[in-house]
Amino acid sequence: MKILKIAVVAVGLLVSAGWAQAEDGMALAQKSGCLNCHAVDKKKVGPSYKDVAAKYKGQAGAEAKLVAKVTNGGGGVWGPMPMPAKGGNANLSEADIKTLVKWVLSR
Repeated sequence: MKILKIAVVAVGLLVSAGWAQAEDGMALAQKSGCLNCHAVDKKKVGPSYKDVAAKYKGQAGAEAKLVAKVTNGGGGVWGPMPMPAKGGNANLSEADIKTLVKWVLSR
């Protein structure tokens, strides 16, 4: 019985951590202006986050690659419009970029 209680608490913590990450990711996307060019489920100026997650699903090094893309900017992967470095917002910390990328890849 004690093991069952521990398992239930552990699952609850994992689920709440997932919700917190989702809230943090969306909050960062809103705060940083990412949603001006991206949406969760539809293409805008840039690809949807669901499309990005699908493209990189299962790829080794995807998180590091996307962190570098957000940090340094770039273009040509999703069309002719380049993405500015740090999404155009120089206030994004490396930790915020990593949180945002993890959230995008979880879509």
